[in-house]
Amino acid sequence: MIETQKMKYCTSLPELLSAGNDDHPAIGSPGQLDLNFKNLRVFITQTVANLNSMGIGRNDRVAIVLPNGPEMAVAFMAVSCGCTSAPLNDAYVAEEYEFNLQDFRAKALIVQAHKNSPAIDVAQKLGIAIIDLHPTPECGAGTFTLTLRPGKKMNLIQGGWAKKDDVALILHTSGTTSRPKIVPLSQANLCASAANIANTLQYTHRDRGLNIMPLFHIHGLVAGILSAISAGSYISCTHGFNALKFFTWIDEVKPSWYTAVPTMHQTILTRAHHNAEIIKNHPLRFIRSSSSPMPTKVIAEIEACFKVPLIESYGMTEASHQMCSNSLPPVLRKPGTVGLPAGPKVAIMDEHGKILGKNTIGEIVIQGPNVTKGYENNPKANAENFTNGWFRTGDQGMMDDDGYITLTGRLKEIINRGGEKISPLEIDEVLMGHPAILQVVTFAMPHPKLGEEVGAVVVLREGKAATEKEIREFATLHLADFKVPKKVIFMDEIPKGATGKLQRINLAKKLGL
Repeated sequence: MIETQKMKYCTSLPELLSAGNDDHPAIGSPGQLDLNFKNLRVFITQTVANLNSMGIGRNDRVAIVLPNGPEMAVAFMAVSCGCTSAPLNDAYVAEEYEFNLQDFRAKALIVQAHKNSPAIDVAQKLGIAIIDLHPTPECGAGTFTLTLRPGKKMNLIQGGWAKKDDVALILHTSGTTSRPKIVPLSQANLCASAANIANTLQYTHRDRGLNIMPLFHIHGLVAGILSAISAGSYISCTHGFNALKFFTWIDEVKPSWYTAVPTMHQTILTRAHHNAEIIKNHPLRFIRSSSSPMPTKVIAEIEACFKVPLIESYGMTEASHQMCSNSLPPVLRKPGTVGLPAGPKVAIMDEHGKILGKNTIGEIVIQGPNVTKGYENNPKANAENFTNGWFRTGDQGMMDDDGYITLTGRLKEIINRGGEKISPLEIDEVLMGHPAILQVVTFAMPHPKLGEEVGAVVVLREGKAATEKEIREFATLHLADFKVPKKVIFMDEIPKGATGKLQRINLAKKLGL
């Protein structure tokens, strides 16, 4: 077990917002007027008072359905400062909104004015108050006015600023194999994680971030927005990832960093050679990657292209995002690992709850001020996922002699081929070594006798060719026979979820295998 150095955290988002100098830019967006810290603080104070006047206050759940961009970022911060925010994907269908709004027990829904969304019809059906958001970019990026639609009267129970133990944010787990669980994250949880990221990456007020992550996801909300604001630095909020616009944004915003998931980095890399001049003229300080493992070959290619370190980190919703991270130079980075514990305590545990020693594979467990105290209204899940004060991440891995953590796979994603346990990450790493392969995702296929068999989806590099036979023959040079993919499927794009993460679980079913 290794514990990182104790750090001083703020304990509420209103306190976190006090970090920036008044006249320093806080929030921006390509093509828009920046909003400085003084005006951001004034605006959020007014917005909390406005919500209170509507009858919405501390621990009241407010669903937010907005497109990615500065208004979404500021609405999240404002709602979380005085209420509980529940950001939802604006691409959901009515059935998904109905499940989420009911499960979260939403008191109100914020939507963009004059835009149709199935969330509005669902909210009306469920008797949930609807608040229209009118962007006011002329007053600074992210600003808006809120208007409560007539017909719904709400009683204010507790107004003012949220306190450290109040729930600031609620999200669902991914729910790939069962009903999604509700993760409540307190004010103190979010502030601790934001500080962990800012400290790991040594943010100063001079840093400028570019957010391309969706803001209904913990990665974008905490690593993209709150970590930057907590350091008194600037974040430019795009309207979502767009590979065709990415380098135009770099040219305009001149960021010192951006954070993304591996599939986004790989897409950016395919366009980098067309934009070498922009990369040269606007050098980054670092690039951050999280939410799923990055192939070591891609790390090397990105670093060679951008000539800055790629910092791979490890996070999950229940930890308010960051758990481990590689460090900035000159501290040793180990590509292929997710680095050192970066905030919480991290250990490796066996199935019986015993903490294991170095270089032993087991389940990664965590505890710390950024970790949720438990799932909402789910004693069964809490009993299964918390052991002796440790949260069980569901990830398999080990800690080396230097304390660096290596992931070997999600326990639910490990392929069980007739009793042989196979890590999809290991197969991914090997296949990425093939010169024709750009992206790969290995997954379990059903087998009538063995239970599961290995399958792989690959995307080929532009102008390159390879057959299934050639790829399987390449795999046999590096893998035991039972690990070689039985089937290789060629696709133009890797199947991904809404946040850009690879989707291994149930992939065979989605592909009709």
